[in-house]
Amino acid sequence: MPTDNTSRPVVLVTRPRHQTEELGALIVAMGAEVIHFPVLEIVSLPPAKATTELIDDLRSVDIVIFVSANAVEQGDARVRNQLGKWPAQLQFAVVGRSSARVLARVGLQANICPEHHFNTEALLALPTMQQVKNKRIVIFRGQGGREKLALELRRRGATVDYAEVYRRQRPNVDLSQLRQSGVLSRVGAIIIASNESLQNLYDMAANIDRDWLLNTPLAVISHRCAELADRLGFRHYNIASEASNQGLLEAVQQYIGKAPLAHPPESGNDRTR
Repeated sequence: MPTDNTSRPVVLVTRPRHQTEELGALIVAMGAEVIHFPVLEIVSLPPAKATTELIDDLRSVDIVIFVSANAVEQGDARVRNQLGKWPAQLQFAVVGRSSARVLARVGLQANICPEHHFNTEALLALPTMQQVKNKRIVIFRGQGGREKLALELRRRGATVDYAEVYRRQRPNVDLSQLRQSGVLSRVGAIIIASNESLQNLYDMAANIDRDWLLNTPLAVISHRCAELADRLGFRHYNIASEASNQGLLEAVQQYIGKAPLAHPPESGNDRTR
């Protein structure tokens, strides 16, 4: 007999589709329905001279830092294509568990990873990252991004270079597609994993969808993301306790446990943490 899903809470997941498998499964196990609506696309950058030279010189590097799972995937592909394998002397640092898992999938071990919080600040607080004077560090990342990690490591005496191996772009879609399919009215909460994702989602909403969007509860990955939500005018959001799938799950669970969610309250403020 077919299952009627219309009464189940619906969560909109905005991550790139290849990064949603684990989080989507956790949400489904919690009894909710998942709608995938990527608001970011990851595009490989063509080899740039500076990055090519950095990779050629990895044998003189002490620590490689990956700022995201995308950085692991794109960086590993680039290095193996250019060098065949990673130099043996390297230590690998990641910000979070997802990156550590992707690193393990490509046959590498995360030597340096925070146990809690999973953000730049937590990585910088680790003893290994406090003792980097005269160390050479390469940060694999996307084009652009925060400078705090490199600036602080340089202040501590390290030589730091960026290997930018991908860029993020906004897909050529908008919320009208969800509205026309009838899905939009069923969404009770939205998961946001970065400031860029939140800005893209906001920009994808035409005037007809903007009020709905601003009144739909968010589960956001960080306090920085919450600050952007506040500036954009979102009325309801919970901040993940840590920058991980589990943290996002707990943040969204606070909403999908409150039924019904298809029509959020018109007033009030439930911003937390």
